[in-house]
Parts: sequence; C-alpha cells; structure tokens
Amino acid sequence: MQIWMNHKLVDEADAKVSVFDHGLLYGNGVFEGLRVYNGRIFEHRAHIDRLYLSAKAIRLDIGIDAKAMMDNVETTVAANKIENGYVRLVVTRGIGDLGLDPFVCRDPQIIIIAANIALYPQSCYESGLKVISANTMRSHPLTLSPQIKSLNYLNNMMAKIEAIDHGMLEAIMYNHMGYVAEATGDNVFIIANGIVCTPPIEAGALSGITRCVVMQLASDAGYEVVEKNMTKYDLYSATEMFLTGTAAEVIPVVEIDHRVIANGNPGKITKILQKKFNTYTRSK
Repeated sequence: MQIWMNHKLVDEADAKVSVFDHGLLYGNGVFEGLRVYNGRIFEHRAHIDRLYLSAKAIRLDIGIDAKAMMDNVETTVAANKIENGYVRLVVTRGIGDLGLDPFVCRDPQIIIIAANIALYPQSCYESGLKVISANTMRSHPLTLSPQIKSLNYLNNMMAKIEAIDHGMLEAIMYNHMGYVAEATGDNVFIIANGIVCTPPIEAGALSGITRCVVMQLASDAGYEVVEKNMTKYDLYSATEMFLTGTAAEVIPVVEIDHRVIANGNPGKITKILQKKFNTYTRSK
C-alpha cells in the first residue's frame, strides 16, 4: 500500500510520524473520510472544504491549498488502484514538545490512506441494525463544536465501547439536554408520520456530507424533510429509522434498546432512500 506523507507517496512500512507529533500526544488535528465509487471520489470538494473549515476553527494552517490537497488525494487513490473504497485524510498539528502550546509545532503532517472498508456486515444493510442508547453523553457543543472533525474521538469511542459491550455494532448518543445528537460515527434519521426527520446540528450532530445528500434525495423524491430535536421517545415510536455516513452509507435500524421499530424490518422509505443513494453515488 502507498501512503501519502506530506509531499510524496511512501510505502506503508515507511509511513511514520514522530512520537512528539501533537496529533499523537494530544489528538491535535483534523480528518476527513471520503468514499470512492467507480474510481471517482464522492463529494470530493465538499469533504475538502469541510477539512479546511475544521482546520481554520482550531487555528491549524495546513500549509497547502485545497486544490493541491485534492490532487494529493487523487494521486493516492490512483496509486493504490482503488475503484471502490475509502480514503482517510488526516492533518496533524505536527512535531512539537511535551507542552500544550500548539504554536511550537512545526510542519503539519498530511497523511492520506486509500484502502477498502466494510463498516458493517452486508447482512445489516438487508435486515437492519440493532442499536442501544449510550450512557456516554455527547460532548457539550460549547466545549468543542460538533462541526470540527477532530482527531480527539474519545467521546465517540467510549459510546462505541458501550455498544460492543452489549453485543451491538452501534450506539445512539444524546446531548446534555437529552436530545438525540448522532450515532458514534453516523447521523441519525427517523421516519415519523411519513416525514423524514433528523437532529439539527445544534443538537450536537455533525453536518455530514452523506446526511446532506440523503436529505436532498428525500426532498427530490417528494418527502418532507425536517431537522428537529428528538428524544428517546421519538426513536422508540418511529415507524422507521436509519443511519447515514461516509463509511456507513445508508443503513436501516430495526431495534433500539431492545425495542423493535415497527415490524422489525427495514422500512419502505428507508429502502427507497437506500436505493436512491446507491444509484446516485454509482452514477456520478
């Protein structure tokens, strides 16, 4: 495998960062996950724009412009002959010292990995996921904006551990007011009274690229789409539920907290949007 490190491709064995990199020491950096469909990077510009907004929010100067970054991603995908796969793009603060001062760091590290990914078994896309409500609360939005895709993912990982401990693949996270924020790595949608509903970003949800695409596909298909605060009650009483994400794509949820959603099968609208998303991504 060829990994992009800063200014060039290197062999996987030579892709190394310093133990003094603040991305390692403090989770100081940003990232993006991108999908490749039929050799084309899906919503490439949108992902890169979000990367630069995240970097700006934490006062991280990436050092190259967005066009150069896109070229680097394309080069990495081509070098690894990825036709259908996943790209992880990471920018760390760079090498510093053992203190917290980020401005002693030099030369942000740009790392691009292009490989394959299977976040969930294929059977889950057909029969649906079972999830739990996490006890781990979503970080307060005033501590760090949920729009920043930070390398510090511990909040999400602790909720993921809860899911694994319960024999599940995913958990739903709630904010400090008890409203649904997102899953550990995906956005949350429900269908209620035929309306496609998802939490607003103010609730602690990332403004996901796939989330935005699915909302537009639903609207184009004639469904009403609303962003609103939702509680556990809304999830428990929903007629359908699904998750969206770059790696997850569109995946049905059929049970939460051992409560079966509707008849326990992926819902009609979910399957329609799943099909529309698959068609959209593979025809672009």
